[in-house]
Amino acid sequence: MNMAVPMILAQLVNVLYNIIDRIFIGRMPGDAFLALTGVGICLPIISMVMAFANLFGMGGAPLCSIERGRQNCDEAEKIMGNSFLMLVSSGIILTIIGLLIKKPMLYLFGASEMTFLYADQYVTIYLLGNIFVMISLGMNPFINAQGFGRIGMMTVILGAIINIILDPILIFKLDMGVQGAALATIISQSLSAIWVLGFLTGKKAILKLKKSSLRLKKERIKRIIGLGTSGFVMQFTNSLVQIVCNTTLQLYGGDLYVGIMTILNSIREFITMPVQGLTTGAQPVIGFNYGAREYKRVKSSIKFTAITSITYTTLSWLLLLGFPEFFISIFNNDPEVIKAGIPMMRLFYATFFMMALQFTGQTTFVALGKAKHAVFFSTFRKVILVTPLVILLPGFLGLGTNGIFIAEPISQFIGGTACFTTMLFTIRKEIKRNIHRSIVK
Repeated sequence: MNMAVPMILAQLVNVLYNIIDRIFIGRMPGDAFLALTGVGICLPIISMVMAFANLFGMGGAPLCSIERGRQNCDEAEKIMGNSFLMLVSSGIILTIIGLLIKKPMLYLFGASEMTFLYADQYVTIYLLGNIFVMISLGMNPFINAQGFGRIGMMTVILGAIINIILDPILIFKLDMGVQGAALATIISQSLSAIWVLGFLTGKKAILKLKKSSLRLKKERIKRIIGLGTSGFVMQFTNSLVQIVCNTTLQLYGGDLYVGIMTILNSIREFITMPVQGLTTGAQPVIGFNYGAREYKRVKSSIKFTAITSITYTTLSWLLLLGFPEFFISIFNNDPEVIKAGIPMMRLFYATFFMMALQFTGQTTFVALGKAKHAVFFSTFRKVILVTPLVILLPGFLGLGTNGIFIAEPISQFIGGTACFTTMLFTIRKEIKRNIHRSIVK
């Protein structure tokens, strides 16, 4: 809990300032709902940026925890340095490519003539500041991996406070609209990035970011990418699903249902925040104790994470199904949006409680370095289940927009069950094998 509580608070603040952007945009004078829908078109691009941050950040941080548990701090620092270099390089490449292909990309992702202007305004500024997002998101896990959960929390809180202050000033007072929201995000992320680098190069850090650790090594890169592929696939497949959903919704329902999906995804970001904070806080604890061969602690950490996650998601599920109008009206109170959104919300969150199993299983695989398992279950739920269902249910089964929203709960039920069950059998067998080896030695 010492690791998890700061991470939960950090996730809360992080999600809040992303969502507050959308709340302010949804209440702009004029075509607020179209502006909100335009920003929703940009979400797959933001997910892609986060995918690369996860690839090198969440790929390196658990390895740091494991090496630190083995008392191998020199290798842990080199892992962190290699991750940093790859984060910066990929951030620059993503910015260049994104700016070059943004127009066809936005139309491909579901933009219409009405929403393209807002999407273009937002994504252009976001891409220009992309490198700050990469450093802030990708390097903060290395602070948490050293046991400084509160410092990691402050990284997010700093950016969030600045963003929340700047949003109304830039959006309304300076009349920058969607551009103001994007600029507020980038300024806040740049300050968070400076904070992260200041700590990791300062005196308090156990593992420091040094010039000598920036030398890339092929085997080290393979380990980082191998473990980070899980987080990368999770975010990249999120992006893929958002693209498929938006384009299919544009075909069957138009801008109204693309906007509703933006609202439902925003609600999900907020609701899943405590579980993500808990599982992120659990990763270094599980990884450290696994490296230190403290297998009883590993099992108790997994058990606690699972029970807490299941309890929380079940309570959230009941609230979402019981008060859909309240949650939708936070973002937009247009009667047409609320009327169309309520039945879609109940479909979309029909099996939300099952996500706890997916989160717990995925986190455990990543923390123990089980890259292949983590990658498979990331791909299984989003690519093998959701994407085909979104394509098939609306047309072939004649469900229209309902079919697109039903795809999510089907995937949550099947994917969550498969991931958690496999994790239990795999980890039990792995721990028994390691205990046997220790006895033999």
